[in-house]
Amino acid sequence: MGSRFDITVVAEDSIQGNGYIQDAISEISRIEKLISEWDTSTQTSAIIKQAGIRPVKVVKELFDLIHRSIVYSKLSDGAFDITFAGLDGIWKFDGSMKSLPDSARIQEKLSLIGYDKIILNPSDTSVFLSCKGMRIGFGAIGKGYAADKAKALLQQKGVSAGIINASGDLNTWGKQPNGDSWTVAITNPFDKDKAYGILPLDNWAVATSGDYEKFVEFNGVRYAHIIDPRTGYPTKGITSVTIFAPTAEMSDALATTVFVLGAEVGIDRINQLQGVSCIVVTDKGELLSSKNINIADYEK
Repeated sequence: MGSRFDITVVAEDSIQGNGYIQDAISEISRIEKLISEWDTSTQTSAIIKQAGIRPVKVVKELFDLIHRSIVYSKLSDGAFDITFAGLDGIWKFDGSMKSLPDSARIQEKLSLIGYDKIILNPSDTSVFLSCKGMRIGFGAIGKGYAADKAKALLQQKGVSAGIINASGDLNTWGKQPNGDSWTVAITNPFDKDKAYGILPLDNWAVATSGDYEKFVEFNGVRYAHIIDPRTGYPTKGITSVTIFAPTAEMSDALATTVFVLGAEVGIDRINQLQGVSCIVVTDKGELLSSKNINIADYEK
């Protein structure tokens, strides 16, 4: 998935622990073989290849993930949308982009964006992208889903506690060997050596999205890698979003949602969801949070 996964397990000894870690790696690799749009052998690639041509029958696991992605899209008024992959190649954050993309090209690609253009048929678990040239991508939900699946597998195998860290998307369960809760630091994006606070994670998942690692700058304006699928342009106003939720998949999707919606609207949306919290750092350095969490309670 182009991401680093760190896996921590509590086990009787290193041999047992390494075995569990290998089990988790195998499960993560299995998920990648399901959702990768770059591996031409995957069902996801088949869906993209047949866009505008015909539906593709897929396994129920992939069908259900796409269905849940559409639910997140509806929840976010399109701020989260797996069809954003239609913008691939427009914005590049690997140092190769030397000028802003052509606005006409962005507008042309926007005609391929829209979760309502994904046609699902539950009777045969088929997926159809209704416009030729459409793409789907799980970059804003796939890592979290993989973390959830790895956690579930290890729990089934009897692992009492652990952490699956998918490049900042964490899912935890159980306690540390000394009985303490697992914890996560809310890093100050303007000074990475400092943290706003240390929060406990008791069987919770957390995801953090930031604009401070992948970006380009033209004419003194900074353009971050999180794209608003409704406009085709990078989001503005937020530097980092941290979401606490029951699953890493949900945390992952909602972090992108808040980034795109903006601090005020995004936090209001989180406040309407039971069992979900968020912490936002604006591009002005302002620290904001949803109504059910107070970062001051966890200051170092």
